[in-house]
Amino acid sequence: MHPAPTDWFARRTFHHRQFALAALAEAKRREDLTISVCIPTLNEESTVGTIVRSIRTELMERVPLVDELAVIDSSSSDRTAAEAEGSGATVFQDRDVLPHLEPMAGKGEALWKSLFVLRGDVILWLDADIRNFDPRFVCGPLGPILTDPAVGYVKSFYRRPIEDGQGSSLEGGRVTELVARPLINTFWPHLAGLIQPLAGEYAGRRSVLEQVPFFTGYAVEMGLLIDVAARFGTQAMAQIDLEERVHRNRPIGELSRMAFAVLRAALSRLGEEERRRASAALGMYQFERDHDEYRIVSTPIAVHERPPAVSVAGYGAVR
Repeated sequence: MHPAPTDWFARRTFHHRQFALAALAEAKRREDLTISVCIPTLNEESTVGTIVRSIRTELMERVPLVDELAVIDSSSSDRTAAEAEGSGATVFQDRDVLPHLEPMAGKGEALWKSLFVLRGDVILWLDADIRNFDPRFVCGPLGPILTDPAVGYVKSFYRRPIEDGQGSSLEGGRVTELVARPLINTFWPHLAGLIQPLAGEYAGRRSVLEQVPFFTGYAVEMGLLIDVAARFGTQAMAQIDLEERVHRNRPIGELSRMAFAVLRAALSRLGEEERRRASAALGMYQFERDHDEYRIVSTPIAVHERPPAVSVAGYGAVR
């Protein structure tokens, strides 16, 4: 049994300021854990170097929190690999990992293959297009794992500005709001307390990640959420507030393809239990932000159906 989304939200939602860097390094030493940070990349030469240099300088050299820093590149056609390597990351090409297997494309393929080349007890993945990168993007997701042995998987959430040509707004996360959140509320309501279910910054214990399958493309985040919860329960999951994430906004055509992948992943996980949940769904959980606090709110959504007009008495008189 999973706790209600409101209960999970209250107990498993954290802020990055709750976890000081020095305290995390001490917790890691005390628990004798090794930490690997992995960045999947595809043509991100403008941002990957800054991210790698920040992690190496602040979280490896100044404070020994991260033990291993790697980039899994998906055959970038620009200088992504060179920038990452020159900035201090170990670079792997996903096609060179497990070369005896038929190569598959996509972000999820890179994440899955990273399990075979990284050594850490805890693995943290970061998207490579973060423009306002700060050590909180690493320290935040690691915080609940390093301080609570019951937590095995942590997702990030944040405000997401989007450039629309007229300025900017906080309406980012369009695939989340239009596809992932309705799907989750309908079929997996125990996951409805997650603010950014498709966030690309998240961490997990190897003992958790090695026991679940990975979709190979953009569906990887949706699949991991569903499968980690099914195998380990939402009690083993948490989420962390990283305040704001600025990144390259995707064009609507690419978002449409991403939405298709998320939908396909969800449909592949539907069974009788999920269909029963859908028939019982009465509303949808969303989130409101007051100052620096998020609130989970439920909105009842009634969906009724009228019969064909021809079956209603008196319809013939109208004709």
